[in-house]
Formats: sequence, C-alpha cells, structure tokens
Amino acid sequence: MLKKLQKKQISIIAAAALFAFSAGAMVSAPEIGKSLGRWLKLGRNQVEQTSEAGVAQSAVFPLIEQSLPERAAKLTTIAQQSQSPDRNRARYLLASDYIERTQGKKALALLQGLEKDYPILAPYILLKQAQAEDMLGEDGKASDLRRKVLKVYPKEAAAVKALYLIAQPNEQETAIAQFPSHPLTWEIIRKRLQQNPNQPKLQLILAKYAYDQPGIVGVLDQLVKQPTLKPEDWELIGTAYWENNQFLKAANAYAKAPKTARNLYRTARGLQVGGKDKEKAIATYKQLVQQFPNTEETGNALLRLAETAKTPKDGLPYLDQVINKFPKQASTALVQKAKTFQAIKDQKSASSAWQLLLGKYGNSDEAAEYRWKIAQDKAKAKDYINAWQWAEPIVTNNPNSILAPRAGFWVGKWAASLGKQQESQTAYQYVISQFPYSYYAWRSATMLGLNVGNFDNVRSMNPEVIAPQRALPPAGSETFKELYLLGQDRDAWLQWETEFQNKIQPTVAEQFTEGLMQLARGENLIGIDKISKLEDREIPAELAQYQTLSKQIYYWQARYPFPYLREIEKWSTERQLNPLLVTALIRQESRFQPKIKSVANATGLMQLLPSTAQWIAPQIKVDSKTINLENPNDNIMLGTWYLDHTHQQYNNNSLLAIASYNAGPGNVSKWLQTLTTQDPDEFVEEIPFDETKNYVRQVFGNYWNYLRLYNPEISGIVAKYSTTHTQLPTQ
Repeated sequence: MLKKLQKKQISIIAAAALFAFSAGAMVSAPEIGKSLGRWLKLGRNQVEQTSEAGVAQSAVFPLIEQSLPERAAKLTTIAQQSQSPDRNRARYLLASDYIERTQGKKALALLQGLEKDYPILAPYILLKQAQAEDMLGEDGKASDLRRKVLKVYPKEAAAVKALYLIAQPNEQETAIAQFPSHPLTWEIIRKRLQQNPNQPKLQLILAKYAYDQPGIVGVLDQLVKQPTLKPEDWELIGTAYWENNQFLKAANAYAKAPKTARNLYRTARGLQVGGKDKEKAIATYKQLVQQFPNTEETGNALLRLAETAKTPKDGLPYLDQVINKFPKQASTALVQKAKTFQAIKDQKSASSAWQLLLGKYGNSDEAAEYRWKIAQDKAKAKDYINAWQWAEPIVTNNPNSILAPRAGFWVGKWAASLGKQQESQTAYQYVISQFPYSYYAWRSATMLGLNVGNFDNVRSMNPEVIAPQRALPPAGSETFKELYLLGQDRDAWLQWETEFQNKIQPTVAEQFTEGLMQLARGENLIGIDKISKLEDREIPAELAQYQTLSKQIYYWQARYPFPYLREIEKWSTERQLNPLLVTALIRQESRFQPKIKSVANATGLMQLLPSTAQWIAPQIKVDSKTINLENPNDNIMLGTWYLDHTHQQYNNNSLLAIASYNAGPGNVSKWLQTLTTQDPDEFVEEIPFDETKNYVRQVFGNYWNYLRLYNPEISGIVAKYSTTHTQLPTQ
C-alpha cells in the first residue's frame, strides 16, 4: 500500500545551490529549514562564491525574492559591513528600492561614490543617481550625471539610456548608429516612424534586431511597399515574417531574396502552408532540387513533392530519391512509402519498406513509432511476451525518443502481468534512472511504492519544496549577469538585448540565457519554450552542449519555474489541494501567462471561460462583476474552486478530475461507462481524445517534475536510482 506523504505546510526556501547533479543525477539536498505559512525564506550563512551548479552564492542575491519591506533591514545590515562585493550589492539594491518608493535622498546617500567601489555597474549607478536627483527636483544635476555617463562610458549599453533620456536629436542618431539592438533605440525608431513612416533604413533595423517584438508585422507590412529594397533586404524581411509565422508573406519576400537553398525552400513552403498558388509552390520545390541537389532543404523538398503529388503512387519516385540520397530524412520517406503501398494494397512492398526502416534506420523516431504500434497491438491481444519484445528495443535503440520512457514503463507492466515481478521492478527502476523527467518515471515510482502520490491520493498531499535563487546565466557580460542576479530585470534586459545579436542562430548558452531573461521579465511562455527547445539541437557539438546543460538542476528548474507562488499557496490551502498539482495544471494551461486567451476565449492562468467564472462566482459569494480573469489572484481563486469541484465529482480521483478539467464531465462520464478497464494506466492509454490523453500525461508529468526538482525527499530518492546502473530486462 502506498504511503501518503505527511501533510506539511509548504515551505519554499530561496537558497543557493541546494541541489546539484552528479554524474548526470541529482544528489540529495541538505537539511531544510521550515517556515510555517510562507513560500519564500532565505538560506542562512551564504558566502560569496560561484557554485559548480551554476548558482552565484551571495548574501544579497537571494533577497531579490523578498518584497521591498521584507529585505530592507537585511540589506541595511549588509550595506554597513566592511568593504566587500556584497556590501556594494546591498547598497545598490537598497538604493534601487528607495528609488522605487520615491525616496531619492536616502537613495543618493547610498549611491554617493559607489561607482568607484562597484565598477561593474558604474554607469548604472550614475543613472540611478540621476534618477534620484530628478525626484528631488535637481534637473541640472540629473542632466550632468547623464552627460557624465556619455563621456566616461560611451560604448556601454547603459549609455543608450542616457541618450534616450536626454532626448536630443544628435544623441538619438548616436543610439541608432551605435546601438541598433538596444530596446530603447527601437523606441526612438518607432517614434520617428510615427512621424514619418517612409524611412526604410529604420524599418530594416527593426526587422533585423526587433523581429520578435510586438507590432513588428505592421512595420514589415509598411517596409515591403518600399521600391528600393535589395535582395538581401528581402531575405531579412522574409526571415522576420517567418519568425512571426506569417508564412505567405514570408514566401513573397523570400521570392525576391538571393536564391539560396533555404530561401527557395521557405518560398515554396510558405506558398504551400498559405494555401496560395500550389503549382508555384511545386515549381519552386523542383527548382530547389535542380539547383541545390545535395542540401538538407532538398531532402525536405522531395518529401513535400511526394506529399503534393496527384496520387500517392506518383509520389513514390520522390520518396526513393530521399531514401537513396538523404539518410537524415530517409526514415520519414520510408514511412510514407510503406503507407503508400498499404493504401494501394501492395502489402509485400509495404512490408519490405517497414523491414528496411527497422533494419537500417532502427535508431530513428519513425522506427520507434512503428515498433510501439506493433507492441500496442500485441498488448491489446494480451500477447504480453511479444509486446515486450517489440517495445524493449525502443528503450535501448531510441533513448531520445518521446516513446522510450513510455515503452520502458509498459515493459514493467507487461512483465508484472506475466508474473515476472523482479523484471517488472527492474524496468520501473530503469525508467526512473534513465528518464527522470518523464510522466512515466512518476508512474514507475508509484509502481515501486515510493512516496510520490497516486491518482487517488495526490490531491491531499502537501509536499515540502525548496525554490532556488536565480541561476548564473552562462552567456552575457559580467555586467549583465550582475544586473540579472540583483533582480534589476529592466536594466538586465536592456543590457542583454544590446549584447545578444545572434537571435536567429543562438548558441546553446545564449538560448538558455535568453530563456532565463524572458522568465525574469514575466514572459513565461516564451522563456519556457526557448529553454525546452534546446533539446531539439541536432548539430553534434550543440547537442553535446545541451546534454551537458541538461544534467544541471538549474536547467530543469528553468523549464519548470514557480511564478505566482503566493497566490497558488493561498488558494491551494483554501481548497485543500496539492499546490504542486495546481502549479502543474497552470503550467500546462497557460505557461504562467496571466493574460493569455484561447480561441474559445478561455482566459488567464487556469484558462477559465467567462461563463464558468459567472457560474462559480455566486457559489463562493463573490460578485462576478468585480472579477478580472486576467488578474492572477482572481483566476487562481476561481480555478482552484473548479479543480476542487471536479475532484469532488470523482471521489478525489485526480486522474478523472484532471481529465474532466480538460474534456468536461460529460465526456469523462461516458468514458467511465465505455472503457471497462480498472487499471488507471490502461484507462489513460484508452482515452478517446488525444488532446485529453496528452493533457493528463502532461499535467501529471509537470507535477512529477516539480516534485523531483524541488522536494528534498524525492530528489534524494531519484539520485539513488540515477546512480544505480540497472538495465532494462529483455524477454
């Protein structure tokens, strides 16, 4: 019988480097302090150093997680200590807090002379002094300080802030010429374009450096009207449109760009996706094949030509070209070829294609998908021995496949059905050790009887968790890193954007740093997406860098961040819900974006429909007119009530409650009648809606990741499995 976690008050402690990976695995966290009713508390006795786990340890950095009143006394104490990096940091952060509260005189007292003691932030210190002088009505002193920044630090990113605030035309020209990637330069350009839209040089700067900013599509739409654009300009415009998912517009721009393999492919693909001029798209694919016969884009073009052929049989010659010449895309072509033969009832040729896929491309995702389909068919026929035999190679041959942890878990389930308990236990242990990030690692942990919750009791658990301080970014200048670690997010972003000019093809370190910066800005969807997509790197050197990074705890903590801690704690406690389950659902629903809306108008963190909110409001004695679903507190207040409601409907079974949250109670009731299995794992696999099936796995996978990353008990257990070199049992 699985033991329940003892109910504890959540205590999130902002501490440095409490976790680390060793040989690719987490090690256990040290003893944890506890704090009733609070999610954030500082670690003690922190010293000045940079840890191997990528966390800069300091007495000041953890304080950024506290509110201004909470940290004031501690910062004051540190600021009065003898000369040290932390003393300078405390003075700067405390002064910034005073400026935030418009207490300019107190800020100036702390900032006076600090630029000499703290040179890494010297221009920003002068700008803070100017800001404080403005508050005191000393406009002349403020102007002099900004001029000093321009004179002493003309090449620093902080100079743009001075140029922007001085707001003289000649200074603005300097910003545009020397700092085109600085966000304040973009503001200068936008204002100029409002006065005179006919300035293609300025529009091209935005297309190159600000293509990912709001409003850029409108700028591009004006830019394409210019008659003097060069082919390289059109390539820049096409890329900006492409990055904003404006594929048809991108195609039209790429058509005027230099004829490279990438530009031709995107021209054709944009026309195809945009649904315009299919014949022109086909002709462009053929042009690419003819002019660039050996590029990766050519292999993709051949696949598209097969896809757009008049009949499936007409596409076979294109697929054969891919199979014979492009090994990277050959597995995809073989699947298309096998399915084509099946469609025309040529089973012998189809079988040959499948066999070639398994024999020559057995490590491909397509081979894993084919094996898994056969394994599932065998399992449905209760032929567990053959199901096991078909699934086992997925785990060993395709460890990077999304199907690998799933196959490993079901090997354990099928082994148990065959009475092979030892092999079953070994399979579960293997899944935890090799795929600790997976939903199936959680299911394996429950099968092993570990203290991680199950579908029928996870709702009532309240596990203790520890939230770390910010990770040390692996890219960027020391100035940027210092600003970021001090929580000076606006200035850190301005500094980072100025430095980060490799947006289209960032290094692994740059992309991870960009993700961290977006999270710090509250752009959680973008941040999580950029960090998660690092796993898609294919160039061997970059893949190796990602694999090294993915062994660090701070990488996974960035993929599973903890925004809105206080609101989640408050309403989870009120509804007697597991806060990690609520956090997991929010991550899946909205990626922590409070103002996001679905096509159905579901709004906010927990994606509530306005009609649902109006139904809930009177039941919790709240006036629906006062509710704002874009407000995190209001959204979580209503969303947790609804999640509690779905749990009550299904006797606190979280599997059914989470499925109902996505698909609605009517569908879940229908499935309970039509799906006869009593096994919850089989029930998940048989959910008729793919969206809901994936949703259930993703929410509980999120829950497991928050548990294994932030709960010291479970992190220690995962560490033990990760250092145990088990092998998947073979049949």
